[in-house]
Amino acid sequence: MNPATALLRVFRLLSSLALACCALAVGGSGIAAPPKGTATATAPVYVIPLKGAVGPASASFILRGMARAREAGAQLVVLEMDTPGGLDASMREIIQAILASPVPVASYVYPGGARAASAGTYILYASHIAAMAPGTNLGAATPVQVGIGGPQKPESVPGARPASAPASEPASGDTMARKQVHDASAYIRGLAQLRGRNAEWAERAVRESVSLSADEALAQRVVDLVAPDLPALLRQAEGRKLTAAGGKASVLHTANAPVVTLEPDWRSRFLAVITEPSVALLLMMIGIYGLIFEFSTPGMVVPGIAGAICLLVALFALHMLPVNYAGLALVALGIGCMVAELFLPTFGALGVGGIIAFAFGAVMLIDTDVPGFGVPLPMVAAMSALSAVFVFGMSAMLVRSRRRPVVSGADTLVGARGELLDDLREEGWATLRGETWRVRSATPLARGTPVVVTARHGLVLDVVAAGSAPLVPASPSQPTPDKGA
Repeated sequence: MNPATALLRVFRLLSSLALACCALAVGGSGIAAPPKGTATATAPVYVIPLKGAVGPASASFILRGMARAREAGAQLVVLEMDTPGGLDASMREIIQAILASPVPVASYVYPGGARAASAGTYILYASHIAAMAPGTNLGAATPVQVGIGGPQKPESVPGARPASAPASEPASGDTMARKQVHDASAYIRGLAQLRGRNAEWAERAVRESVSLSADEALAQRVVDLVAPDLPALLRQAEGRKLTAAGGKASVLHTANAPVVTLEPDWRSRFLAVITEPSVALLLMMIGIYGLIFEFSTPGMVVPGIAGAICLLVALFALHMLPVNYAGLALVALGIGCMVAELFLPTFGALGVGGIIAFAFGAVMLIDTDVPGFGVPLPMVAAMSALSAVFVFGMSAMLVRSRRRPVVSGADTLVGARGELLDDLREEGWATLRGETWRVRSATPLARGTPVVVTARHGLVLDVVAAGSAPLVPASPSQPTPDKGA
C-alpha cells in the first residue's frame, strides 16, 4: 500500500469518528432537553376554608380535604381560618393530621377582621407556615371554666376567657383548672418549638389570655408572613424550603401555581347542622315524643318512623359532642314526666316537674362553654314554654272530653226513646233508633206505648212508659213474636 492510499484511509476513518461523536452529542442533548414549547406542570395549591367553631364537622371536612390534596399531588394546603375556638378533641384531630401530613400546611387567618382565637391559635402554631391578613388577630388560648362554678372537664376545649376575667392563672384551690392550663401550655410550647416560633408568647396566650394583631405577631415571630390576600401569600411563600412528615423536604413553587378551593359537601353541611347542640336537643325531643305517641296509639306508623329517625340522628350528634350525661338524663326524665302527665291524674305535678327537669338538663347538656357549642338560654326557655303549652293544653282537652255526654257505644242507649211492638207484661219487643230490642218492664204496657230505656243488661233493656201510658188489661198470656234484635 502506497503512502497516499494509507493517508486517505486514515483521513476517512477520522472523519467517520468525528461525525459519530457529533451525532452522539446532538442525540444526547436532544434526550436531556425537553421539546421546545413544553413546560413542567406546577403542582396545585389546595385551599380549605375553616369558618366558625372547630367541631366534628369542620374536623372531618379538613381531614378529607387534606387526603384529597395528598392524592392530587398538591405541593401546599392552605387553611383559611376565621374561628373563635372549638372542641379540644376536634382541634387535636386536625393538629395530628397536620403533623402527619406529607404535604406542607399553611394556616392563613383571612380575611381582614377574622381571628384565630383559642383552638385556632394551636392550629396556627402546628402548621408549617403561619400567616395572617392585616386587621386580624390571634390568641386568647386559656382553657375556659365549664359548668356552674365547676372546673373544666378533661375533654372540653380551650376557649376565649370572658373579658371580665382576670388575666391570670386559676385560683390555687382549683386543681383541675390548673392542670388543664399546664397541659395546654406544654402542648402549645411543644408546637412552637417544633416550628421554631415564639414559645414564650404562646405560653402567655394560654396562661394570660393575651392576643396579638397581625403586625405584632409578625414582629414577635409568632407568624411567618403577613399577606393581604391569597395570591400575595403564595408569592411570599415562593422558594421556601419546608420539611413535612417523614423528613421529606420540598421547595415551594407557588407564585404561579394553580389554586383549587374546596367547599363543604352535603355530608359536611349535614354534620354541621346536626352537631349544633340546639338542633341535636330538638331532634331528641321530637324522637322521644314520636315514639311515645306510636306506643300509646299503635298503628299510626308515621310518628314511630319519624321519631326513630330523629332519635338516632340526635344520638349520633350527641355522641360526637361533649355531652354531660346527667344533663341528658334530666332531659329524658323531663320529657317522660311531661308525657306521663297526659295519661295520669296528677293534676299538673308531673307536668311541672318535667318542665323543670327538662330546663335544667338542657342547660347542663353540652359540657363546654366554647362559643357556638352551647344551648342558648332563650332556646331552652322557648322549648320549655312550648312543652308546657302542649302538655297542659292536651290535659285541658282531655278533661273537657271526659265531661261531655257519651255520644257513641252501647251506653248511649240509656235514656233513648222507643215504641213497643206488642203488649208487654214481663218481656217483649220494642223498636229503638230503627233497631228491634228485647225489653222488659216492671209494669204491663200496651202495644204502641212510647217507652224510655232506664238500664241495659246485655241484650235486654229495662224500660218504663214515657209519661202516662195505658195499662194492659189482665188476660191470659199471649205468645211473644219471635223477632231478632
